[in-house]
Amino acid sequence: MINGQKASKILPLSWREWLNDIQKLKLNKLLTFTMNKSINFLIVLTFLNHSICAAYAIKKEAGDSKPIKVYILSGQSNMVGAGKVDGGSSRWGSEFIDPVVSVYEGLYDSKENYDELKPIKTIKLEEFGGTNPSPYPGGGAQVTRGFVQVKKTGMYEFRPGYGGSMQNVMEVDGKEVHRKEVGKEIVRTGIKLEGGKKIPFKITYLTNDANGLGWIVRLDVPGTLSALVNYEGKYPYLKNDKSQWVARDDVYYKGVVTATGSRWLGVGSGKIGPELGFGHMVGNYDEDPVLILKTSQGNRSLGWDFLPPGRKQYEYGGKIYAGYKQSPESWAKGTEPKPIGWYAGKQYDDCFSAAHEVLNNFDEQFPHWKGRGYEIEGFAWWQGDKDRYNAGHASRYEENLVHLIKILREEFKAPQAKFVIATLGQTAKNSAEGNEKLILDAQLAVDGDAGKYPEFKGNVSTVYTHPLSQGGASNSHYEGNAQTYMDIGRAMGESMVKLLEGK
Repeated sequence: MINGQKASKILPLSWREWLNDIQKLKLNKLLTFTMNKSINFLIVLTFLNHSICAAYAIKKEAGDSKPIKVYILSGQSNMVGAGKVDGGSSRWGSEFIDPVVSVYEGLYDSKENYDELKPIKTIKLEEFGGTNPSPYPGGGAQVTRGFVQVKKTGMYEFRPGYGGSMQNVMEVDGKEVHRKEVGKEIVRTGIKLEGGKKIPFKITYLTNDANGLGWIVRLDVPGTLSALVNYEGKYPYLKNDKSQWVARDDVYYKGVVTATGSRWLGVGSGKIGPELGFGHMVGNYDEDPVLILKTSQGNRSLGWDFLPPGRKQYEYGGKIYAGYKQSPESWAKGTEPKPIGWYAGKQYDDCFSAAHEVLNNFDEQFPHWKGRGYEIEGFAWWQGDKDRYNAGHASRYEENLVHLIKILREEFKAPQAKFVIATLGQTAKNSAEGNEKLILDAQLAVDGDAGKYPEFKGNVSTVYTHPLSQGGASNSHYEGNAQTYMDIGRAMGESMVKLLEGK
């Protein structure tokens, strides 16, 4: 039998036909064998895929149950943050010339070209911008047209509308500078304008909510974050591929006392502190989610306002300086102190009790991490400006700083937490004098590598910030230079990571 046929039936075939038939038989067997093997392979592949998925699910579940890494940042005004994001936004108004609003029949329709349609009414806007703009008439799709003229040449950003009226498309000189569609994110593009030149603008409102409110922002002011990112190529990770500020989804910011907020870490409007650079450094290092908990207050000294619990009163220069909970700050030796409405350590109590309030209600504060708990990984401290104006406080800065490191670890039950300190940016090692030198020397002395405090080896680090400062001083908030705040924050974060790595 060959292929199910008797030999007598195939003998008359030519040798070529006979050979072809043999080849077909072999091919059929080969195909059958291959299909069987393929089916077995697919079965194994499916099993492996299910195993991998199950392993990933187990790993993810385990990862999702691991505690959140917490870093507590504190200090005075420069920790609060004064780095300028842009040149400052201002309500628009006088820049706009001859604004009119046209109303078209029906609701807004993206398919319509309103420049070619005839409006059912057109109204001149006597007041455009400011705090009390002329009301829009409503009754259909609304489009505002006119001219804009700035005084100074530069890069500008337009922010039309407020609340619901932000849902619009704005064009300046034919270029789209703002788009906010219903349910979507805002997309804005800066535009270069020539001072004194009048150019057309148009705002097409996508809903019935329309008004003349708006803000205009200068983007290219030197030292601002927008100028650094947009025009100098620094910190590109702060923006997405659409050139919009982007927030991380693995680092969360919680600010209490001052610089308050509760959001994923990113750039908002206004000002930044060192937490932005710091958060990116530790966020890149930690596999687990990170919480940046900042509790700070400006114009506060370690020797008085932030004096940690346990510090005793002392004598200096013929005065008695207050210990923790005592008042006033100092009094003449041999006299009775007359308390005032503040006490030594009041800011310490306020700041760190606020931090405890957050951590004690962790699930409520961070429902996206409910049930995971937290671990305090480290502390970051940037302060010292106010102490340099008081010789008594400067003389005890090192002792107070050593005690602060120890008491914070004890109070927050985090004995292994790392500690990073930043020096004052204007204070140079080779030229510091008087109180500034005392404070700088104290901050450098507690660095674990300095050797003065063996117990701080590998767990306390000081960042010498003078080379990172772009000018100014701590009392002028470094002139609001965003690069100073970003680079010092990054350096503090890098220092924290090195401690965590055991380097």
